[in-house]
Amino acid sequence: MLVAFILLILGIMAFDAKKRLKALESRLAMLETERAVPDASSSNDAFHESAESRSSPARVVYTRPWADEAAPPAAAIPAPHEAEPADTQAPHAMEGQMDSGTEQREAPVHPEPAQSEPAQRQSAKPSFGFEELFGRRLPIWAGGVTLAVAGVLLVKYSIDAGLLSPLVRILMGLVFGGALIGGAELALRQEERVRDPRVRQSLAGAGLATLYASILAAHTLYALVGPTTAFIGLAAVTALAMGLALRFGAPSALLGLVGGLAAPALVNAGQPNIPLLSCYLALAIGGLCALSRTQRWMWLGVSALIGGAGWGAALLVMGALDMTASISVGLLLLALGIFLPLFAFSGTRGTIIRVGAAIVAAAQMAALVATGGFALLNWGLFGLLSIALVWLGGREKSLRPLSAVGLGVALLLAGAWTAPNAGQFTLVMLIMATIYGGGALWRLWRVGGSLVEAGQIAGLTLGGVAISMIHFYRPDASLDGGFGLLALAAAMLPAIAMALGWRNAGRRDDARFALLATITALLLVVAGGLGLFAWTLPIVIAIVATGLLLLAERADDQRVEWSSWAFAFSAIVGLVAGRDGEWQAIRLLGETAPTASFEPFLRWAIVALVAALFAWRARFIDEGKLVAQSAAIVLGYGALAQCLSSTTLPVVTALGLPLLAQAARRLRQNGLLPAFSTLSLILLLWAIWPMAEWSAQAFTSLLGEPMLASALPGLGESLRRLAIPALLLAIALWHAKGAIHPLACRASAVAASAMGGIALHIGYKQLFALSDMADVTRLALAERTVWEALLLAAAYAVWRFAGAQLAALVLLGVALGHSILYTLLLHNPLWYAQYVGVLPILNLLIPAFAIPFAALWMATRIHPDLAGKLARPADLLRMLVIILFATATLRHLFAGSILTIPGLGEMEDILRSVLALGLAIGFLLWGICTNSRDWRIASLLLMLAAVAKVFLFDASGLQGLLRIASFLALGFSLIGIGWLYNRVLRAPE
Repeated sequence: MLVAFILLILGIMAFDAKKRLKALESRLAMLETERAVPDASSSNDAFHESAESRSSPARVVYTRPWADEAAPPAAAIPAPHEAEPADTQAPHAMEGQMDSGTEQREAPVHPEPAQSEPAQRQSAKPSFGFEELFGRRLPIWAGGVTLAVAGVLLVKYSIDAGLLSPLVRILMGLVFGGALIGGAELALRQEERVRDPRVRQSLAGAGLATLYASILAAHTLYALVGPTTAFIGLAAVTALAMGLALRFGAPSALLGLVGGLAAPALVNAGQPNIPLLSCYLALAIGGLCALSRTQRWMWLGVSALIGGAGWGAALLVMGALDMTASISVGLLLLALGIFLPLFAFSGTRGTIIRVGAAIVAAAQMAALVATGGFALLNWGLFGLLSIALVWLGGREKSLRPLSAVGLGVALLLAGAWTAPNAGQFTLVMLIMATIYGGGALWRLWRVGGSLVEAGQIAGLTLGGVAISMIHFYRPDASLDGGFGLLALAAAMLPAIAMALGWRNAGRRDDARFALLATITALLLVVAGGLGLFAWTLPIVIAIVATGLLLLAERADDQRVEWSSWAFAFSAIVGLVAGRDGEWQAIRLLGETAPTASFEPFLRWAIVALVAALFAWRARFIDEGKLVAQSAAIVLGYGALAQCLSSTTLPVVTALGLPLLAQAARRLRQNGLLPAFSTLSLILLLWAIWPMAEWSAQAFTSLLGEPMLASALPGLGESLRRLAIPALLLAIALWHAKGAIHPLACRASAVAASAMGGIALHIGYKQLFALSDMADVTRLALAERTVWEALLLAAAYAVWRFAGAQLAALVLLGVALGHSILYTLLLHNPLWYAQYVGVLPILNLLIPAFAIPFAALWMATRIHPDLAGKLARPADLLRMLVIILFATATLRHLFAGSILTIPGLGEMEDILRSVLALGLAIGFLLWGICTNSRDWRIASLLLMLAAVAKVFLFDASGLQGLLRIASFLALGFSLIGIGWLYNRVLRAPE
C-alpha cells in the first residue's frame, strides 16, 4: 500500500514534467527555425555580390522571416562586428558561410546597409536550449522525486539491514519529512537567491509524501500506533498539506487531496467509527473546498466532492447503520450536496457543480432511507435535505429545478416503501407536501416563478394520490370513498394555487395557470370516479370539461380551453370504454338492449349536451367547434339509441332534421352545416342496408332476373329507413334555403331523392307482390307498365306544377330507360312469357309500347331544344317500337294472352310478310310526309326483308292459291313502293 501511494505521487509529478518538456521542445523547434535565416556576417564575396545585385532593379528585395513576430530584445542583438565567445565563434562562422552560400544560390539578393538590422538580430542566440531544458528545469522536479524515493529507500534499507529499530526508523522518516518541508520553507525565504518556485514545491511534496509513508509504516508494518493514532496523524498531515498549499502552491494541495481522501482507507481497522469518519471527511473535504475557493482551484474542490461522494457510497454499501451512524452519514451527505458546493463555487460552472452535487446527495440520501428500512429518522434526514433544496431554489433562480428533483426522488422513494405503516406513511407524505408544496406555493406567482413550481404542485398531488393507492388500494372497492376524498383534498392545493394567481398579470404568459387547472380537473375526475358509481365516470369527466371551458372563457386563457377539449374527448372515450360500453356502442345500430336502463341514456345525453355546449361557447378553436357539432349530433343519437328500438330510432332521429334546418335559418350562414351533414349521414347509414338489398336485386334484374317483392326489404322497414327520413330531409332542405351551403344542399337533395325513389319503388313492388315466377308471368307486364306510367305522370306534375325542368327530365329519362331496357329488350312479351290480355285490342300491349312515344313527346314539350338534338335517335326508337308492337299484336291474334306459346301457323307466317310490307309502305309514306330520309331508308330495309322472307321462306312452304296470293301481294306492294319513290324523287325537279 505504501509503495503504491508513493508511486502515485511520483506518477503525478512525472506527468507534469512531461507536459513541460513538450512545451519546451515546441519552443526550441521554433527558435531553431528562426536561426535558419542567413546571418549578417556573410563572406566578403557574398557581400560584394549582394552589392552588385542591388544595382539591378529586377532583383527581389529580401524580407525578414520574423516580420510578423515580436522583435527580440535589444540586448540580445550584438554589434555588427562583435566577437563571439571562443567556444561558439567558429561554429557560428561556419553556419554563416553555409547559410550565405545557400542564400546566394537560392536568392542572390541581400539586404542593403540600411536593412542590416535583421541580419544583426539573426545572429542572436536563443533564450534557452538543451541546457535550459535538461540543466535548469527538469532536475528540480526530478530532485524532489528523488528525495521522496530516497526517503523510502532509506527506510527500506534500514529494514532490510536491521540497523535501526522500528521506532527509530519511523522517527527518522518523520524527521526527514519535516526537514524536507523545512527546506521548502527555507527556499521560500531565500527567494531572491533561488528564484524558482518549483524548488520549494518539490521539497514540500517530498516531505509530505515522506510523512504519509512514515505514519502508514508505523501502523501497518510495525504496529507501533493504533488505528486511531494513525488516522489522526494522517489527518494532521492532510491539514498540513492544505496549509502548505497556501505557501507553496498546487502540488501540496494535490497531495493533501489524495492523502486526505485515502487516509481512512489506508488505515485498515475493520469496522470503522462512522461518526468519527464522517466528521473527518466533512472537515477534510470542507478544508479542500475552502482552499479551492481561496486559490481559485476549481479542480481541487470538484475532486474533493467526487471523493466525498465515493465515500458516501461506500458507507451506504457497508450495510445497516445504527441511529448515530445514520445521522452522521446523513449530515455528511447534506454537507457534501448542499453547503460545501454552495460556498466553494460561483459562476456558471459553479451552478452546474452545485446542481450535480445536490442530485447526487438526493440519490444517496434516498439510498440511506431505503437501506435503513424507511425509518422515520432516515425520513427526517431526507426532510432536512428537502428543506435545503427548497431553500437553495429560493436563494438562486438557476437552482430552482433542484426542488423538483428532490420531490421526484421523494415520490420514487415513497413508492418503493415496502409495506408502509399507514400512520407513518401519512406523516411522511404530509411533511413532504408541506416542504415542497409550501415552497412552490410561496414562489409560484412571485417574481421569477415559473413552470417548475407549477410542475412541483402537479407532481406532488398526482404522485401522492397515485402512490397512496399503490400501497393501500383494495380491489374490493371498500376504500374507494376514502381515496375519493383524498383526491378531492389533493385537488385543493392546485385550486388554491390558481386562486392565488387569478389576479396575477403574467399568468397568461406561460402555462402555469393552465397546468394547475388541468391538474385540479384531473384530481376531481379521480375523486368522482372513486367516490361515485362507476357508470357516472363519463358524466363526471364531461362536467369537469364544462367547468374548464367556462374557466377558460372567464380567464381568457387559450391553454385552459385546450385542456377542456382533452377532457371532453376523454368523456367520449369513457362512454365506450366503461362498463357495458361496448354494448352501448352496438346500440347505435339499433340492436335491442338486453335490459332496459336509464343509466346509458343519461350518460350519452349529458355528454351530448356538453359537446353542444363546446360547439356553442368555445372561443379559441374554430375547427374544434365544427367537430363538436358533429360529436353532439352523434352523441345525441347515441342517447336516443339507448332507449329506442330499431323500429322507431331512425324516424325519431330524422325528426331532428327540420329542427336543425329551422335553427340554421336563425344562425349565421352555414353555422350548423356540420351538425346537419352529420345527422344526414346518420340517416344515410340507416338507409344503406335497405338500399343495398334493393341495389343487389336491381343489379340482377339487369341480367334478366325479375325483381321479386319477396326479395326486397319489407314495407315497414323501407318506410322507417327510407321514406320518412327522405321526406323529412326534403322538408329540412326546403326550410334551410340560404342557410346551408348550396353544395351540401345539392348533395342532400340527391341523397333524399335516392332514398325516396327506392322507398317508393319498394312500396310499389309490394302492391303487386310478385313472389315467384308464376306471379311474374301473370303480373310483371302490368306492374312494369303502370310503374312507367306513374313516372311519366310524376315528370309531368313536377314540370307543370313545380317548374322543375331538370327533375322532370330525370323522371322522363328513368321511365324511358326502364321501358327500353325491360319492356323492349329484356322482358319483351314476344320472347319472355308474360300475360298481355285476352282482347285483341284492349290489352296491355298498347299502353306498354306507348310509353316510349309518350316519353319522347313529353321531353320535347318540357325542353323544346331536345326535339332537334334527339331527332334521329327518337325516330329510330319509334321505328323499333312500331315494329315490335305490330309483331306482338299479330302474334296476339293467333297465340292469345301469352305470346311465347310455341308454334307458328302458315297464315300467321304469311301475315308477317304482309305486315312487313305494310309497315314498309307506312314508313315510306311517313318519310315522304315529313321529308325524313331515315324513315324512307327504314322502309326500304323492311321491304327487302319482306322480299327475302317471301322468296326464301314463304314461297317454299306454300301451295296453290296461298303461294299465288303471296306473290300477288308482294308484287303489288313492290309496284306501289316503286311508284311512290318515283313521285318522291321527281318532286324536286
